[in-house]
Amino acid sequence: MSHLPEVSPAPHAFQPDPRLQADGPLVGHLPLCHVRLVDDARFFWLTLIPRREGLVEVMDLPPEERLLLMEEICLAGAALKAVSGCAKLNIAALGNMVRQLHVHLVARNPGDAAWPGPVFGAGTREPLDDTAMQERLKAIRAALQPLALP
Repeated sequence: MSHLPEVSPAPHAFQPDPRLQADGPLVGHLPLCHVRLVDDARFFWLTLIPRREGLVEVMDLPPEERLLLMEEICLAGAALKAVSGCAKLNIAALGNMVRQLHVHLVARNPGDAAWPGPVFGAGTREPLDDTAMQERLKAIRAALQPLALP
């Protein structure tokens, strides 16, 4: 497994945009990113949010943190792919609805609710039941645990 560099903790002022918080529960923290599970039974979906205030674009991060963001995307993506068994991993940093820099990692499979198109704006979100939510959280937390901050 890849070693992630130490990064100074985010300022206490960091808060994910309320719309990102409303998407689903906290999974945990990587050295740079706050990680959330999107509550949608149709897709196994994570959102990575760099714990820095005022960021809109990837280029707003200092160069060393841009590299770390890419590493965290790759490692979280590999964990999501392993846990979900998906055929394809979609990665997107759109920011049209929520300006705060965040990256979507979406597990995709032929025949899923939006295949082969994008998940954004495809149908209506279907909330996970409590059991499915806990199973997804447990699985992705276990896969990310070796990378997480204490």
